[in-house]
Amino acid sequence: MVTEFYNLSKDDREKIVLKIGRSMKQDLETGKLDSLLKYASSEDTYIRKAVYLKLGKLYKNQEKIRPNILDAVKTLLMSRDESVRQTAVYALGEIGKVNAEIALPQLQKSLSDEHHSVRNAVIGAFKQMGEKNPKPTFEFINKLMSRVDPEVKRELIHGMELRGRTHPEELLPTLKNLQNDESKKVQDTVIHVLGQISYKEGCLEKVASEVKGWGNKEFVGKVFQEILDVHKRYEKFSAKTYDEAKQYLVN
Repeated sequence: MVTEFYNLSKDDREKIVLKIGRSMKQDLETGKLDSLLKYASSEDTYIRKAVYLKLGKLYKNQEKIRPNILDAVKTLLMSRDESVRQTAVYALGEIGKVNAEIALPQLQKSLSDEHHSVRNAVIGAFKQMGEKNPKPTFEFINKLMSRVDPEVKRELIHGMELRGRTHPEELLPTLKNLQNDESKKVQDTVIHVLGQISYKEGCLEKVASEVKGWGNKEFVGKVFQEILDVHKRYEKFSAKTYDEAKQYLVN
């Protein structure tokens, strides 16, 4: 059941997810977390995904057991098993869609987790929260930017990208502040993200009109080249053709 989830029929998968949900809800109501810990440590990523999605759904829809859910997530975060901690971090991302102020402090702590899979999950959580609950999430990320090393900073920038693909204007003030970052890798990441948030309908206009006024002209040139490269690579999915994008950037 645990290691071959997607080899099962759709009906059987749905039955398993329902069983997981019932067991988890019972755990949360009784305070005994045996089932939750078992599923959260599964070798199958889809089982673990069912766990954190269910925790997020319960948190959103059943306010009475929110304290129990938060206590359970804290317990998972203290596990020696990195898969369990990873599941807890993703659960925080789901919770943060509803209450960012609850999730963000613990996500900050998990950025320092000893295991890369947990640290990567934090970025995934930021991406989900940034898309659904952007204001507090981006405010928090902005505060972190000046206090983290370049590698973490790069990951935080990536954590904003998903929201930026539909609302680039919300990212641009943060990215502008990084145009002169002392780390070339950070600058390269900013350039990459600016390209990624430029090719959907109405996005090139927002990105280009803002970036044209930035002071680091060498950086701006690299951004425009990246935007053109993205329009060439993603021409089937872009609102403008490569030639249209080039013409727009020249004018």
